Parts: sequence; structure tokens; C-alpha cells
Amino acid sequence: MNKKLIVSFLAIVALLIAGLSPGWAQKGPIKIGFLAPVTGGGAAVGKDMTSGFMMYLEENGSQFAGRKVEVIVEDTQGDPAQALTKLRKLVESDKVQVVAGAFLASEGYALAPKIDEYQIPTLFPVVSADDLTQRKPVKWLVRTGWTSSQPNQPFGEYVAKTLGYKKIVTIAMDYAFGWEQVAGFQRTFEEAGGQIVQKLWPPLGTTDFGPFLAQIKRDADAVFAVMVAASALRFPKQYQDAGLKARLPLIGGGTTFDEFVLPSLGDEAIGAITALIYSAAIDTPVNKRFVKEYRAKYGKVPSYYSETCYTAARWINEGAKAVGGNVEDREKFLAALRKVEIPDAPRGAIKLDAYGHPIQNIYVRKVEKKDGELWNTVIHTFPSVSQFWKYKPEEFLKQPVYDRNYPACKYC
Repeated sequence: MNKKLIVSFLAIVALLIAGLSPGWAQKGPIKIGFLAPVTGGGAAVGKDMTSGFMMYLEENGSQFAGRKVEVIVEDTQGDPAQALTKLRKLVESDKVQVVAGAFLASEGYALAPKIDEYQIPTLFPVVSADDLTQRKPVKWLVRTGWTSSQPNQPFGEYVAKTLGYKKIVTIAMDYAFGWEQVAGFQRTFEEAGGQIVQKLWPPLGTTDFGPFLAQIKRDADAVFAVMVAASALRFPKQYQDAGLKARLPLIGGGTTFDEFVLPSLGDEAIGAITALIYSAAIDTPVNKRFVKEYRAKYGKVPSYYSETCYTAARWINEGAKAVGGNVEDREKFLAALRKVEIPDAPRGAIKLDAYGHPIQNIYVRKVEKKDGELWNTVIHTFPSVSQFWKYKPEEFLKQPVYDRNYPACKYC
């Protein structure tokens, strides 16, 4: 075969291969829109979220399912209206094929209708608003994080039966996340024989807790606190300075003493007990590697925000591989995302229930100092916890959504 024939033959073969290759091969990189609070009161949280997501991407050579990946980070400032504006940009202007991120429960509730309107596959690794995977399911949403009440339903029972507390005062941020955290705890704590004797609701963003600390009933056994972002940095020290730590042990929602905040706290945090889906102290080879590599890269221990967003990036990769990289077929890609199971995430095994929500371990953690650093030592593990805890889903969903006034504070 002469040289001209060889060149012609190779050209024909190349054309045939191009014609038979999947359509996505001609469509460039997979474009992911990532929503996070880059500025504002939640900026430190947004940094952890972005770091976790990008760490997984970089570990995989910025490729998912053999395709290059482009991540477009947009700043929500922790504001629902801003989150909607940025979602619109990502979908309409940037033409992303998948969206991930967002921070506050209020953002999640605002984004939900638009996600279904756009029919854009979306992952929420942090937004924990309960009803998004319960009474008001969002078709195009896959939650890879948690519901606000999920850790606290087993924790309420643990506090009553294991810690032996009978009367609890709650103090939580006055928005959906705080309401749902308190309500999940209250339901199981009271079913186990305990009593919530007072509820206090500082506004979101509160940094001066003096007026609220002065109201706390001193005849309680402990105080259950739910803090986020800047409030978590301020509350423990003010609680101690008010002379309350020595009288009323501090327990609470996991974000109150997450690894995001621990490096900024001192001895005022020691002894606090909380529940969450992750602790940097989880003693498994997978998590130890994750903590070591994250720390080497970013100079700090990973927070729950870091882990959930790291795992969300892996979730997208697994879904993309399941459809051969053809993420442009949104229906098939969404179906693949809902089938992903990760047996070895840093937080442990994860799989979705029929509502698109993770079944996963819940860890009871106690703040302890080791080698001069504060850690959330795991003191108990509840394995494979559903968002419905021990209740049947159909019975659970007949009840009102957890909120500021449900369950009612009958012992207040």
C-alpha cells in the first residue's frame, strides 16, 4: 500500500471513529456549578466547602469519567436571593451540566423550585432542610449530606438514656436549621422520658448572647445549643464567661463544635458533646488518610463541610462514570446519581433511601484536647441511620414538619 493510500485510509478510519464516538466527546469539559458563601459571615465555611470539593477533583487529575472538569464557583453570601441569582447564571449563561453546594437551609428551600424548573441535576452536601427529601421532595435534587434532624433524633435518646439528663434548655439560631435540629432532639428526648423546659431563639448571625444567657433556667440538667458560622465562634466563650459551663453541661448540634470552629476555641469547648455525620477523629484508614492529606494541603483539620463536599465531588464522578461520561443526558445522569453508593467515604458507608437522602452513621462526639489540639473524639456510633430514625416513613410523613413550634414545648 503506497503512502497516499495509507494516509487516505487513516483519514477514513478517523472519520468513522469520530462518527461513532458518543456525542459528549465533542462537547468539551463537564461543567459544574458550585455554590458557596465566599464572602460574608459564612465565608470560612465556604472556604472549607470549596477546599473539600476541589481536593477530590485535583486527586483525580481534574477529570471525571475520562472528561476534563471545569468548576465555576459562585458566591451566595449565605443569602437565598443571591443563591437564586447565581443558580440562574450557572444554568442559563454558563450552561453547567450539574450544580452542587449551597450553605443554609433557607437557601435550599429557595433554590428547590428553580432546580426542578431548570431540570438540572443538583447535589446538596451541606443544605440540611428536612422537607427537601421528605414531604416536598425535589425531583432533580440528590442530597449527599444530611437532614437537620437526622443526627439529633438518635442523640435525643442517647442524652436521656445514656447521659441521664432529665431537663434540658435549648438555645438555637432562629431559622429552619435551628428549628429542625431542636425539634428532632426534643421528640426523641421526650419520648425517652426527658423534658425540654425552655427554648431560646437568638437571631441568625447573633454574636452577643448576653441577653439570652441571662434567661437560661438554672435548674436544668444541661443546655442544648445549635450555632453556625460566626455564632459558633462566640457562643462557647460567652457561655463559660457567664458562669454557666460549671453548672450546666453543654451539648448540642454538631455544627456548634465542628472542626471548622474548634481551632478558634480554647478550653471553654472541652467536654461539649454533640452529634453529627462526621468527625475528623473517626478511626478508620480512609479517614486518617483524608485528614492527613487535607491537613498537608490546607494546613488545618477537615471540617464536616470539607468532608461532605469532598464526597459530593466523588458522587458526581461515580454518577458520570455510570453513564459513560454522557452527563448531557440529564435524565440518565440523575438516575445514575440516585443509584450511587459509597462504601468507604471518610465519614463511612453511604447509600440513598427511596427519597434521595443518605442512610449513614451518626457519631456522638466529645471535645477533648490531644497534643495541644481540640478534637471531636467519637464516644458512640449509631450505624446506618435513616432520616426517619426508628419511625416508619409513612407514619413519620403524616406528622407536621419539624419547626419552631412543633413539637410543642409542653414543659416550658
